[in-house]
Amino acid sequence: MSVHFTCGQMKKALSAHDAWWNKQLHRPLTKVVITDAYKSEGACGAPLLSQATCADFSYSPQEIIDALDAELSKYEFLGDAFPMVNFDSFGPGVLAAMCGARLDNSSGRVWFFPEKQEEICDIHALYDPDNKWSRRIKDIYRAGLEKWQGRVIMGFPDLGGVMDVAATFRGSQALLIDMIDEPYEVLRLIGEIEKAWYAAYEDFRMTLAPQGAYTHWSGLMSSKPSYIIQCDLSYMISGDMFQRFVRGTLERDTYRLDNTIYHLDGIGELTHLDSVLSLEKLNAVQWQYGDGKPGAGHWLDIYRRITDAGKQIWVVGYPKDYLDVISALHGTPYSAHTLSAKDEAAARMLLEAR
Repeated sequence: MSVHFTCGQMKKALSAHDAWWNKQLHRPLTKVVITDAYKSEGACGAPLLSQATCADFSYSPQEIIDALDAELSKYEFLGDAFPMVNFDSFGPGVLAAMCGARLDNSSGRVWFFPEKQEEICDIHALYDPDNKWSRRIKDIYRAGLEKWQGRVIMGFPDLGGVMDVAATFRGSQALLIDMIDEPYEVLRLIGEIEKAWYAAYEDFRMTLAPQGAYTHWSGLMSSKPSYIIQCDLSYMISGDMFQRFVRGTLERDTYRLDNTIYHLDGIGELTHLDSVLSLEKLNAVQWQYGDGKPGAGHWLDIYRRITDAGKQIWVVGYPKDYLDVISALHGTPYSAHTLSAKDEAAARMLLEAR
């Protein structure tokens, strides 16, 4: 079993991604992955790494990597796509678990819970590099580095937004009340979580450095440190609260990381879009309009606001959604599509639009 991708192809893909971040690509960045291009070359004993299986430590890191390799060996990577492992399989906001929260995947999805309910003044956050989850992820990284030698890029875990991690420990409703009644304690906790966030990021960055590139759950690759930043809790707060409790962390993110993209999740966050767009160093925005909402072509005004502010866009949705946007905007958006070999016409249209 072997991934059908060479180091030369990876170098070319990385060059395209770096050019996109730097606004030098001058065309859409389009990833197309055909998931059934090749026949499976045999089954592996370990399950595929996912939120449902991430807590099963009975398999060695090498067995986990072998299972991932078997899966990736069925794929063909077209356009700007490249083989990657998305470590969001340990759940969104896994920094909480690395700071002592409980990871629960009994439902098949990962959720995080504090070991006990505490007042905000009693909650403290400190990243533990020897925590079972930190160690497990780094052990899998090391096995992957040995196996793939740069032909597959492993992503950062989904550490989560700083305020979202705070909500894990305190509870969203209680934290919202604290923002009114105990604002200085909220700011103190934010500071501790932000410090823990960067300690975790640097720990994983150093482990992944031999790859020569970085990625995360966005699927965007970069030769320099990058991340997709967010604050899902901001759906429930006012613009003034966003400015006081959220924007400072985001601004520091954009200065400490070379390439950043903001995850704007749902119509409730649109009230904060202008604040997000005012982040001078922010490279791009992902507008996630949400399930049950009209497709990307319905939101051209939002995409125009983003591009008019000088930011790149990540377009989500079906191939037609993406084609609608690029035909209207003529910009350089990013999109990622997972298709079957049966979808040859859709794959061809996507690649021809590059």
